[in-house]
Amino acid sequence: MEKHYHVTSPTSKREESVRGRAGALTALFVVGFGAFLNFYVTQPLLPQFRHIFQASELLVSLTVSAPVLSVAFTASMVGLLADAVGRKRMIVAAMLGLTIFTVLTGTAANLTQLIAWRFSQGLFIPGITAVTMAYISEESPLRSVGSTMATYVTGTVVGGFVGRFMAGFLSAWYGWRTPFVTLGALTCICALIIWWFLPPSTRFVRQRNLAQALRPIRMHLWNPRLLATYAVGFNVLFCMVGTFTYVNFYLADKPFFLGPTALASIFAVYLIGAVITPPAGHIMDRIGHRRTLMGAVGMSAIGMILTLIHSVPVIIAGLALEATGVFVCQSASSTHVGRAADEARSSAAGLYISFYYLGGFAGSILPGFLWKHAGWPGCVAIMLFMQAVAILIANKWWQR
Repeated sequence: MEKHYHVTSPTSKREESVRGRAGALTALFVVGFGAFLNFYVTQPLLPQFRHIFQASELLVSLTVSAPVLSVAFTASMVGLLADAVGRKRMIVAAMLGLTIFTVLTGTAANLTQLIAWRFSQGLFIPGITAVTMAYISEESPLRSVGSTMATYVTGTVVGGFVGRFMAGFLSAWYGWRTPFVTLGALTCICALIIWWFLPPSTRFVRQRNLAQALRPIRMHLWNPRLLATYAVGFNVLFCMVGTFTYVNFYLADKPFFLGPTALASIFAVYLIGAVITPPAGHIMDRIGHRRTLMGAVGMSAIGMILTLIHSVPVIIAGLALEATGVFVCQSASSTHVGRAADEARSSAAGLYISFYYLGGFAGSILPGFLWKHAGWPGCVAIMLFMQAVAILIANKWWQR
């Protein structure tokens, strides 16, 4: 009897490996897309909310800061939970929870309810962002961590733009509630894609003992490289949220008088970041996190200065530089967490997310006080100060 043996050639194995990596990168892109599709969705609606609810700029900006604050509160605990239950399961469950509360946000009867639902949305974000950072650090080969993280960050960039643009466009035609229902449906689709395409963890070590899982927290807080990374993350999101929250009031008032659709279109500058971030990840793998971060912060600072010129095209160019620099900074600091943490990377990433979004919360509130007294120039001044602090910290404490 003739026997037939199936032999897998090296070429076939390489093709399977390429297809597997392509599927994983697609899933990671969708993870970032779905997580940030809803996160800052109210930014282009802020001038509209100011009119609808007859509230101040600071009060309506709470629709931005509420989910940011809830992320800061829960991120570190979610990291511990993910160390116990696993990565992929946590990401998919959090994305489904985000779907439900995104739709419920569209049912708010007043500004208080809107802020409360937005806070509830933020509770699910760390289950996506912090866990994905740990997943990438564990599953990616060392030489490609930067480029893999850049793919995820690119997804967050595109998702952030699509969410804001859809919110501005749909609210102008169908009212402010419609975007939340539409984006909730898109988030559910993202959850299904992730469940289907994201490979299960292969290097994850489950922590079954809560006390054992809590022990690394103290170690992380005594790690100067991690603390410096947390401080940089705080500054990065402070500048990002502060800029793209209060620039809406700047452009909605005189002499520009832009409406919701035009304001939403401004966020197309995010797409430039989506194009630049992946090659920046490859550059980061070559020249290191510190140099990449310092160059990106310098780019953002130039962009902020350009926004002081009273010309919409120049302001858009400045915002494009600011956004691109911030996205590269986020990719650099996110990747540096995995390098700075020797173990328990999910809890280290959770702490990073907590500090990162505390920065975002501060960035949505503190510039509001400067706006009241000094307008947009006051907001620009505090952004430049925070960017200078980020450079000083990274230059001194990040590994060269």
